[in-house]
Amino acid sequence: MAAVRDNKAQNRFELDTDGGMAFANYRLTPSAVIITHTETPRALRGRGIASELVKGALDLIRADGHKVIAGCGFVVDYLDKHPEYADLAG
Repeated sequence: MAAVRDNKAQNRFELDTDGGMAFANYRLTPSAVIITHTETPRALRGRGIASELVKGALDLIRADGHKVIAGCGFVVDYLDKHPEYADLAG
């Protein structure tokens, strides 16, 4: 699967898939990245693509030395299920 990329011009993380692009919109603060919305093409839902997107986004946020604030329910649930990202919680 393709790598998640940070489209800084549009303030979103993107993941290309065979059926389209999944993305997670975000807002930057001085110390954190607030993920405000995640979206996966309807035909691809239920296949773990949003989880792959969020994992990649969190890895990019960690590499940049930022914290993350879950501004959408999917990210809240992902963080609850993946304690290995607890250090990123803003």
